[in-house]
Amino acid sequence: MKKDNTFEGKIIIFTAPSGSGKTTIVRHLLKKYDFLGFSVSATNRKKRPKEEDGKDYYFLKPEKFQKKIEEGAFVEWEEVYEGKYYGTLKSEIKRVWSKGKHVVFDIEVKGATNIKKLYPDNSMAVFVRPPSLSELRRRLTNRKTETESSLKKRLNRAEEEMTYENKFDKVIINDLLEVALEEAEQIIESFCIK
Repeated sequence: MKKDNTFEGKIIIFTAPSGSGKTTIVRHLLKKYDFLGFSVSATNRKKRPKEEDGKDYYFLKPEKFQKKIEEGAFVEWEEVYEGKYYGTLKSEIKRVWSKGKHVVFDIEVKGATNIKKLYPDNSMAVFVRPPSLSELRRRLTNRKTETESSLKKRLNRAEEEMTYENKFDKVIINDLLEVALEEAEQIIESFCIK
C-alpha cells in the first residue's frame, strides 16, 4: 500500500520467445487466481482472427502509437519486428491496481527486462522456455498464422531471446504443459500469497 491508500500490488512478468506457451500459462493463471489482473499491451500490428481490442491488445494505428511514445504514455515499448511496435501503457498498471489486483504481464523479452528494472522490489520475472528450437518451430508452424518469411524472423528472434534466460528470476521449461502450469502456480503462490 502507498501512503495515500492507493493499492500498489505486485507485478508478475511472463516472457518468452513467441510460441513458447507463455500466453497459455498466463491465461490459466488468470482463470485460477482472482487476485491477478492482466495488463493488456498496446501494439500497432493488425488484429489476428479471434483477437479482441482491449482484451488481447489495444490495437493502435501507427501514428497513434507514435504519439503515445512522444507523450511518454508508455512504461516500456519496443519495435519487436520492423515497423511492429508493442508496449505497456502506464495507465494499464494503474487500471489493474485500481481493482486491488496484482498485475500479470505477457510480454516480449526486452520489455520484460525494462519493467523488471523499473519495479525491482515488487516484481517477479518468469522466462518460459521451449524445450528446443525445433519444438518451437513445430509449434509456430502448427499455429498456421505464419508465412515462411515471418516464421524465419520469429525463429531468428527466438534464438536471440533465449540468450536472455538468465536475466529473469525464474525459468519454466515448457516441455509438458501440465508440469509448466504447476510450476507457474507455485511461483504465483509463493510470490503473492506469503
